[in-house]
Amino acid sequence: MSRIPHEVIHDILLQLPVKSLVRFRSLSKPICSLIDGQDFINLHLNHSITAKSNHSIILKEWDLFAVDFDALSDAVEVKHHPLYSGGGTEVIGSVNGLVFLRRSETNIAVYNLSTRECKKCYVAESEIPRRDLTAGYVYYGLDYDSYGDDYKVVRLAQFVREDGGGDGGGGGFGCEYEVKVYSLKNDKSKKIESLPIRLRLLSKPFFHILNRRGYGVFAGHALHWIVPQRRELGIRDCVLGFDIRDDKFFELPQPDYENKGLNFQVDVGVLEGNLCVMCNYEHVCVDVWVMKAYGVKESWCKMFSVQGIKWISAFMFLRPLVYSKDGGKVLLEVNGEKLFWYDWKNKHAKVVRVRGGPRSFGSEMYVESLIRINDGDRIGWKKQQELDEEVEERKTDRNKRDDFLSVGFKLKL
Repeated sequence: MSRIPHEVIHDILLQLPVKSLVRFRSLSKPICSLIDGQDFINLHLNHSITAKSNHSIILKEWDLFAVDFDALSDAVEVKHHPLYSGGGTEVIGSVNGLVFLRRSETNIAVYNLSTRECKKCYVAESEIPRRDLTAGYVYYGLDYDSYGDDYKVVRLAQFVREDGGGDGGGGGFGCEYEVKVYSLKNDKSKKIESLPIRLRLLSKPFFHILNRRGYGVFAGHALHWIVPQRRELGIRDCVLGFDIRDDKFFELPQPDYENKGLNFQVDVGVLEGNLCVMCNYEHVCVDVWVMKAYGVKESWCKMFSVQGIKWISAFMFLRPLVYSKDGGKVLLEVNGEKLFWYDWKNKHAKVVRVRGGPRSFGSEMYVESLIRINDGDRIGWKKQQELDEEVEERKTDRNKRDDFLSVGFKLKL
């Protein structure tokens, strides 16, 4: 190793998956120091994002599954996460290789699937502000504050009137919200005091069940939710953002949608770091718009439209996940049941058949990373190494057994 130039070793390590890097930390102290260095951690993450390497798709149902992006063939169940106890764990979002897991309102955690580092999030419980209110829907989001180098969990807790007042018991101006932000770095949560009146319209019956269950979408420097339209009030859809730098809500400018003579519903997503909106025209056609320069209305660009696919009777839900490596296609999730590649130039769709996955699912893009959750804590890394060693031991034992049986069979002959 001493004969190999440091630059060559550095470049080789940048190409490797995280699981290999975790193992290679034991090669030598210099290698360990290099892999543990913050500069290398950041470079490795940026390389993976730019090269679209070390990517997976998380399929979320009662159980969690991971599908390698390069192969897109087999789904592997994720069992060794900190909230695992036979299923029932939600993945709220993923940022820089960290995933936000939720099992209940008091059992939430941020987890690095690759290094197995974990941190439980102790967001202070919500306090019902009035006697005539009861707990309603709870919205979450995971984001990254690049200024403070801090990962934050945002929780929006709704309180509705016990008599069903407001919008059919699902919200409206008669409900109230409490917003808290939890900092992983400081292990503290704080309450946000100044809330916009538009927030009270965030919840609408059945809308968030069909559209990501109300998970916040992280792009730019903010989390985003769709405040759905209220035709009876003459209120159109709103993209509501929460700026993690100054803890303030704001409305984001939307594109000038095309009038196709149909009613439409808007949803929000993220496509390779850029905010996007999906304009769904009565489940017949979906336009996908991407904001090329965050916060600039004029930068909205309609990337493609999806319609007329024979094996899809209605687009109840459509969300873009990632571009292909050649940039000619986009991977779409449709109706929580299918993944397919869509060639928007040739208007051609091809189903992705994943073996071993759930029949219905939500999906989340995930990139492997060495990002630390607990500064200096390597318990997760040690567990990863122990699990890898167990797998290798089982393989070795299996090979020895096969060799023994083979020799025995030959002697018998």
